[in-house]
Amino acid sequence: MRRNAGLFVAISLLSGFGSSAMSLVAGIWILDLTGSTGLAALAGLCVYAPVLAGPWLGALLDRVPRRPLVVGVNLALATVLLTLLTVRGPDRTWLIFVVSCAYGLSYVLIDAGETALLPSALSPAQLGHVNGARSSAQEGMKLVAPVAGAGLYAWHGGHAVVLLSAAMPVLVALLYAAVRLVRTPPDLPADRPGGFRAGLAVLLGQPALRIAVALAALSIAMSGFTTAATYAMVTTELALPATFLGVVLSAQGAGSVVGGLVVGRLLGSWGPVTVGVAGTTLFGVGCLVRCLPWWPATVAASVLAGFGLPWALVAAVTALQRHTPAAVLGRVAATANTAMFGPIVLAIPLGSAAVHLGARPTLVVAASLCLACAAAVSRRRRPRDAGVGIAAGPGLIRTR
Repeated sequence: MRRNAGLFVAISLLSGFGSSAMSLVAGIWILDLTGSTGLAALAGLCVYAPVLAGPWLGALLDRVPRRPLVVGVNLALATVLLTLLTVRGPDRTWLIFVVSCAYGLSYVLIDAGETALLPSALSPAQLGHVNGARSSAQEGMKLVAPVAGAGLYAWHGGHAVVLLSAAMPVLVALLYAAVRLVRTPPDLPADRPGGFRAGLAVLLGQPALRIAVALAALSIAMSGFTTAATYAMVTTELALPATFLGVVLSAQGAGSVVGGLVVGRLLGSWGPVTVGVAGTTLFGVGCLVRCLPWWPATVAASVLAGFGLPWALVAAVTALQRHTPAAVLGRVAATANTAMFGPIVLAIPLGSAAVHLGARPTLVVAASLCLACAAAVSRRRRPRDAGVGIAAGPGLIRTR
């Protein structure tokens, strides 16, 4: 199983590199072709929008073999990416939007598919550690890949980035094929409710799962809500150049890498709910520290946020894998992804509007929501959410 753990971390490295490089270059390419910043920003929206269809797309993962599906999705993504080799002028800009949507669809299917595959390839004790390592790998690629992609684009243009990015899902598909599955999920009963109903029923029916996903959803939404406020604090309140935002983002990325490496150990001793509370609390404290009129505090706040977000997210993913019946894990994972990442689509524009009232009030609102939610969960008597229940074998439900 250590071999499988290494393969999943390698998958995260390769897929994170390809997608992070292409996501930045897509916007730059559109801007170069059209001169429109608005159209360039829409590429990012195309990536996020498919997450709203997660509950219905996730049902597909429970109807077909999961590994062949994620392998097929990666190969299809590579094929779609290669169509960008025909982009040579503004008249083909629409293809970049199509590819951005394809990335969004692949994220929904692959993220949920991998979440569902992990319990079939790893022991329950390994899940938290591997999820943390995958998070660190993905965050590490967010630090390296955009710079590499932008540099390659400046050197040889968009087609070079396309070829590099298309190679990544092909390699990922090969690594998925090399994973040794030790358990196979049972067939889904024909009378089982599909899509949104099945996923939501499991999410609401397991207290530890419901709480962990809610904490992650709040933390991720508040990260989007405070984006504009962070920019305003740096450029307006601190009167620093916009390039200092690179330092801020790098500090958060570094915090995320380290946070992902330690979260597995914490999950083993604390359990997903407690780790989720800790992550949400750290993010809330980071928002308050960011209000201080001192640039080192801004950097420290970014490190705290970098720790908190992966803790909350990895806790929720691990809770999913421990407490979800194997037969519906695909649709439940996709529904949970929609619950966790869907709100950010609304939170970002709300934060952009709220920042007109001031950067600090926006940060204080986000901190208050995170800390109040974490305190409310802490006051409740929580079920023991670590090491409880039955291993996620075929047809068995874990009480995570």
